[in-house]
Amino acid sequence: MFDMDLPWWEFIVRAGVVYLVLLAMVRISGKRTVGQFTPFDLVVVMLLSEAVSGSINGQDASLPGGLIAAATLIALDMLIAVGSSRSRRFDAAMQGKPVLVGRDGVIYDDVLRSQRVPRSDIDKALRDADCEIEDMRMAILEADGNINIMRK
Repeated sequence: MFDMDLPWWEFIVRAGVVYLVLLAMVRISGKRTVGQFTPFDLVVVMLLSEAVSGSINGQDASLPGGLIAAATLIALDMLIAVGSSRSRRFDAAMQGKPVLVGRDGVIYDDVLRSQRVPRSDIDKALRDADCEIEDMRMAILEADGNINIMRK
């Protein structure tokens, strides 16, 4: 239980590499992945965590190894939070920026396609805002995946 199969520093390197690669993959996959989980997205996230577990721990089942990997992931998350709070450029790189997806009653379908957001998500946001499309001043896809509607 306490005997590690790998040196302690390898857990830190493995956890750091997996964290950064997964962070980049999630950022590349688009805003919708982060903000609005469908059942399919949830299954992908669960399978993703299972797929990378061996990469993080190198098949080491020791208690210290798991704790070192967990501490590394938490430390990296805290570093990114600190960096995001201190630098707008870093925050934009990590979180993304809001995107205008419609204005004055016109939805920009090409922008929706590029952001991989289905039109049904815009329709739902309009209903949630109790706003007809002709009364919409702006539709904004936020960095967290939510869609905000501003009325005229």
